Amino acid sequence: MASPEGAPVPEEQRLGPVLRRQDQVRTGTTDQRLLDSEGPSEWVHTDPWRVMRIQSEFVEGFGALAELGPAVSVFGSARTPRDSKEYDAGVRIGRALVDAGFAVITGGGPGAMEAVNKGANEAGGTSVGLGIELPFEQGMNEYVNLGVDFRYFFVRKTCFVKYARGFVVLPGGLGTLDELFEALTLVQTRKVTRFPIVLFGTSYWSGLVDWLRDTLIAEGKASMHDLELFHLSDDVDEAIALVTKEVGI
Repeated sequence: MASPEGAPVPEEQRLGPVLRRQDQVRTGTTDQRLLDSEGPSEWVHTDPWRVMRIQSEFVEGFGALAELGPAVSVFGSARTPRDSKEYDAGVRIGRALVDAGFAVITGGGPGAMEAVNKGANEAGGTSVGLGIELPFEQGMNEYVNLGVDFRYFFVRKTCFVKYARGFVVLPGGLGTLDELFEALTLVQTRKVTRFPIVLFGTSYWSGLVDWLRDTLIAEGKASMHDLELFHLSDDVDEAIALVTKEVGI
């Protein structure tokens, strides 16, 4: 077996941690392939390259948020109208969290996220937005003063959890439910230190809570004490007290 240049090709080749043998051996050197400006560009879509992108997102996210200080993540619908009671509650929650000494983290989008960022910003606090690349996303809202955009949901969700000491969950859709159950699962399985989770809007969340109790728990898929992983509230002051009581600053 020989290379196109006539040089013999080794039967075994080690490229860093990777071992290649027989027809998996590559000709040329790593430096040669790096410096060769010609050739196909499909490599930017390969899994190894994606790993580098994922790593870079973690580095950028961790670097931006490392000195954030105590923070609470607030989730909610991007479709919440600005003239709604939910939007007003979001503004008040953002303001109250800052007044309590916390930075505020949202998904950085419109609707409930914008409301919370607005309250935090107007209160003079740190208003964080962790955005996500979506084909229909409207971009970072104007009230974010520290924003990070992500390609990957799982990197974004890691930052939501890593830098938060509690969660407040406003009425929302599938994305909000995804973030809620991610948090509940991490707390239930003790993958993270227990932190408070507050569902804001009793009438909105009561149907879900009933299903958890009457179906999920009743059929043995979870335990009754799992209902203690979260609190329900309709009052902004109570919600702030519940989400901050276990995380003194």
